[in-house]
Amino acid sequence: MIKKRFLLEGRDILKLAWPLLVAQITQMLMGVSDTIMAGRYSATDMAAVALGFSITVPLLCFIQGIALALPPIISRLQGNKNLNGIADASQQAGYLVFFVGLVIAGLIPFTEDIVALFPMAPELFNITVDYVLYVLFAMPGFALYQWLRNYCEGLGKTKPTMTITVIGLMANVIGNYLFIYGVGPIPAMGGAGCGVATAIVIYTMLLATIIYVRFAPALKMYDLFGQRYKPNMVTISRTFKMGLPIAMTILFEVTLFSVVALLLAPFGATTVAAHQVALNFSALMFMFPMSMGMAAAIRIGYRIGQNNLRQAQIAARAAILIGFCTAACTATFTLVAKGFIIGLYTSDAAVYTLANALLIYAALFQLSDAVQVISANALRGYKDTTAMFIITFISYWLIGLPTGVILGRTNWVTAEPMAAAGFWIGFIVGLSAAAVMLGARLLYIQRPSNAARLHAL
Repeated sequence: MIKKRFLLEGRDILKLAWPLLVAQITQMLMGVSDTIMAGRYSATDMAAVALGFSITVPLLCFIQGIALALPPIISRLQGNKNLNGIADASQQAGYLVFFVGLVIAGLIPFTEDIVALFPMAPELFNITVDYVLYVLFAMPGFALYQWLRNYCEGLGKTKPTMTITVIGLMANVIGNYLFIYGVGPIPAMGGAGCGVATAIVIYTMLLATIIYVRFAPALKMYDLFGQRYKPNMVTISRTFKMGLPIAMTILFEVTLFSVVALLLAPFGATTVAAHQVALNFSALMFMFPMSMGMAAAIRIGYRIGQNNLRQAQIAARAAILIGFCTAACTATFTLVAKGFIIGLYTSDAAVYTLANALLIYAALFQLSDAVQVISANALRGYKDTTAMFIITFISYWLIGLPTGVILGRTNWVTAEPMAAAGFWIGFIVGLSAAAVMLGARLLYIQRPSNAARLHAL
């Protein structure tokens, strides 16, 4: 009986996860298309887009993190068949996320000052400022898009996210072509045109999501726009308290990899390039467990809403098992296809040699990364986000990064600094610590003695 329930839960998680996977990969391809198309215009514009992206992506991730508080809330209400509560809770989250988007858009008058904080060549400055400015104008739209996207996903409707993201990718390519190179009356804007295209894509995806939420028969019973609920500061505060740790966790991870890239800069362009090859490919493979984790958060919230704590526990275990097996497959592929993978990125012999070694670490990295991200999302399903935040901060910044610095930049342990290899060992140590601690926290949360507390969250 337990085996049958495990298989059924695994099937439902996979059904939710695969559209999320396609959406996540498609979203990554938008960044790839920006880089390629700006690079064809000029190397300077490509560099400016990369810098502008580095500045704006933490802000976008912060909004996304706040919005990720919504799926566990409404999936729990759905499991409890509280349909009226879904619309109310969703609108309260919408007020919060939109306000955060407006606050970030409020940085527009200070765009030049923000960009000036990052050292760069003079020829990059104006292009980067323009790129960041256009993306900041899109922040309120991005906030509303993330709100509606997470509303759909929380109700188990993940295919619309996939479809709309694919539409976004097509709009991104067309927008880049129009505004980077110029067509007809539209002037060639170079890298700044990527910012315009990004803003247009965000509002395009928002419009498509509004249309789906408003008219989709599958969402008619939830009637999000049928009645307007006034802002409830108690509910908004509770949602913010849940979403802030998620947002900060994402920021910790994003900034960690940025800091490591800076710490590797003294070792030269070859080391940085090889590191980026391994990191970029690992980020692609990370989409598999990340999608599994997002699906697990939805299923766990739904099962808790049904007061079926045993099935919520089975959902968490099924997701971790499937995710680990998937990571084992992607890790094996990484080891077997190292040469092919590196060849997609570079033809430089020195970069090839170093990246070949780093991809071994990248393969090991994927195993612990899968366990930790799915465990973290499972805790999100249980609304236990503060513990997730504390554990990831300790693991990434107090264990992983110091280990990487000691091995990569000093001769305290080895005869000479290990450079990129040392930092990758630090990644593995940090992620393994996170996997162990998050897994232990998950087991603690799932204890029968915590059942009453789970319903109170």
